[in-house]
Amino acid sequence: MNHDSYTDDYIHKILNANRSFAIVGASANTVRPSYFVLKYLLAKEFRVVPVNPGLAGKELLGQKVYGALNDIPEPIDIVDIFRNSEAALEITREAIEIGAKVIWMQLGVRNDEAARLAETAGLQVVMNRCPKIEYARLSGEIGWAGVNSRAISSSRPKLGPRGVQHRILRES
Repeated sequence: MNHDSYTDDYIHKILNANRSFAIVGASANTVRPSYFVLKYLLAKEFRVVPVNPGLAGKELLGQKVYGALNDIPEPIDIVDIFRNSEAALEITREAIEIGAKVIWMQLGVRNDEAARLAETAGLQVVMNRCPKIEYARLSGEIGWAGVNSRAISSSRPKLGPRGVQHRILRES
C-alpha cells in the first residue's frame, strides 16, 4: 500500500466499519490535540478509550484511562497513536497482540516498519492523518468552516439530537 496517499474510499470504509478507538497518548490537557480528538470522537458516538500510563485509573471526559493497550478489558478496533514515530513500532506490536483491526498514526507520525508489521498481521494502516479531520472532511462537516473537503454535495450534513452531526458516514 502507498502510505503517501489514501483514497477517500479507504478512509471512509475504516471509519464506517470500526466503532471503537484506543487513543494512545491521550492527554488531560484541554489544549492538546489528543484531547480534541477524544472529545470529538465521543461526540460522534464512537467508543473511545484513553491510554496514558501517567493517568491510568483516572477518568478523562468520562472515560476510564488505561495504562497500556493490554489493560483494556474490551476489544478495540482502531489504535490511534499520539506518540512519536519511534514509539509507533512497539505500540503496533501491542495492537496486534490485542486483536486491533487498524493502526492509525496521527499527523506527523509515520513508521514504515510498523506499517509493514501491521499489514503482515492483517491490519489496515493509516499514517500521518487525523481521524477527526478525516471524519469531518468526508462527512462534509469541515466544509462549514470554508475548507475544501474534496467531497461535493448540494445538501447540508444531517444533524442528530441537539444539532450534533453523527453517523453521517454510514448514510453515504
